[in-house]
Amino acid sequence: MHKTETILVTGGAGFVGSNLCHFLIDKAFQVICLDNFDDFYSEEIKQNNLGDLQNNLSFELIKGDIRDSVLLDSVFSKHKIDFVIHLAAKAGVRNSISNPKEYFDANVNGSICLLETMKKHNVKNLVFSSSSSVYGNKNGKLVETEICDNPISPYAVSKRSVELLNYNYHINSNFNVVNLRLFSVYGKNQRPDLVLHKFLSQILKNEPIEIYGNADSTRDYTYIDDVVNALFSSVELLKNTKKGIYEIINVGNNNPISLRQLIAFIKTATNKQDIEIIERDFVKGEVNNTHADISKARKLLIYNPKISIEKGVFLFYEWYRNNKPNTSCKYI
Repeated sequence: MHKTETILVTGGAGFVGSNLCHFLIDKAFQVICLDNFDDFYSEEIKQNNLGDLQNNLSFELIKGDIRDSVLLDSVFSKHKIDFVIHLAAKAGVRNSISNPKEYFDANVNGSICLLETMKKHNVKNLVFSSSSSVYGNKNGKLVETEICDNPISPYAVSKRSVELLNYNYHINSNFNVVNLRLFSVYGKNQRPDLVLHKFLSQILKNEPIEIYGNADSTRDYTYIDDVVNALFSSVELLKNTKKGIYEIINVGNNNPISLRQLIAFIKTATNKQDIEIIERDFVKGEVNNTHADISKARKLLIYNPKISIEKGVFLFYEWYRNNKPNTSCKYI
């Protein structure tokens, strides 16, 4: 009889995590969702993200922190976990500038607690959610072989630090690791502090939208469904690789657009052409441009992003209108 595999998703009630949990349940995995419901934004949003999953017998929600070694030990003792998808992190580039200690404690020390517990329980398959911010301020296509020794925010440093920790556990404890560097993820269940969510919230209240820095700065926006497919494909890669594996892989859309273009797509989707724009000073820690080279993802994950930014903005707007999400966020 085929064994149902069990996946632990840390940060599973958040934006990316909740979408992933729904997807994995549909794929007939047992899913354990661990989330500390950090007060960065409303717990109500995260509970709504999970929806009816909490009534599914293949899904278990555990409220707790990855820094709690006793809790982690009990989770790994109770369940035979096959894969860990590690999404839990203190989020937000801007806030990390003023709270570096908090970010390192949650993101780096928390990851050490998780890795040590995995080692103790002989669970050695890990997919880690890293970030394009590790590249720092660079122009042109960003390739995984770039030297990443100039990140410009504590958040970015914490993500790069965990990539390096993962390499240590790969070398010293035979972990199999896929690190995914995610590029500007957007879509349903998006955090209220992220740009598209903020813009829509402001526009639909007939408020001006605020741009920090140059409206010609670019981002490689990546729709959530494409990111979830990449996460799932990473699990499949780990499952199908016989020898040890340690990979860093970009997950983007290979189509950067400017803030100015993004606003134009929002105008089309919302049918609101008269939008007031207020320009603010550039925010420390934010990079100017991102553009993912996704050749490696295409090869190893058979990754092929399907949602264009034009379609993605419309899909997000439809979700936003139908859900009227609570937009309260501690650091907007």
